[in-house]
Amino acid sequence: MTQNLDASKLSLNEVHQLLKLEEREAEAWSDFFSLEPLSEFEQQELVKIRNNFRRYLAAGKVSEELVKFLVLSPLMSLTGFFDVPVVLTMEDSIPIEVEDEDTLIKGRLDILAVNQPEVAIAATQFWILVVEAKNSAIDPWAGLPQLLTYACKSLQQQSSVWGLTTNGRNYQFVRVTRGNPCTYQILPELNLIDRERSLLLAQVLKAICKLQNVQLQLA
Repeated sequence: MTQNLDASKLSLNEVHQLLKLEEREAEAWSDFFSLEPLSEFEQQELVKIRNNFRRYLAAGKVSEELVKFLVLSPLMSLTGFFDVPVVLTMEDSIPIEVEDEDTLIKGRLDILAVNQPEVAIAATQFWILVVEAKNSAIDPWAGLPQLLTYACKSLQQQSSVWGLTTNGRNYQFVRVTRGNPCTYQILPELNLIDRERSLLLAQVLKAICKLQNVQLQLA
């Protein structure tokens, strides 16, 4: 009989065990891609995003839905995720089968960015970024088990994928890589409120978005 599990209820240890996933020591951002400087316009838009979020944050806890609306949406628009051929999907159900057990892990993606080929809707999509959002009072690490579970789904068709878990203020990126066993790296945490780390946040998002241009090399 198949055992059904909810991805949101899994611990990090359970994800390691069920998905045969291991953590690897993190590398520097420069080991993955070159970070381009932001234009004056991009820096000004980033300040607006930061100030809008600070205003809501000062009033109290910011809900998960507001985090998506106030922060993630404008950030992803600013860094290229709204441009062709990238397509965003939200709250998609995603069943994930565990290889050597009669277990099915189910969950719902908050945001998934894929490279959608225009010539064939049925063609394999390249996952660019998986995003798990939390409200502003929750540590992004709480979303790590869910994020890793969803990201592992893409390794059936490509060699690696980036993931992000955030509460609007803090941003935790991970890189999940196919292998035997599959591994993941946790990158240094970024922050929207801190000016320097918010600039790096936008640069990292832009660099990840541009991965869709080299999907054939990474798949």
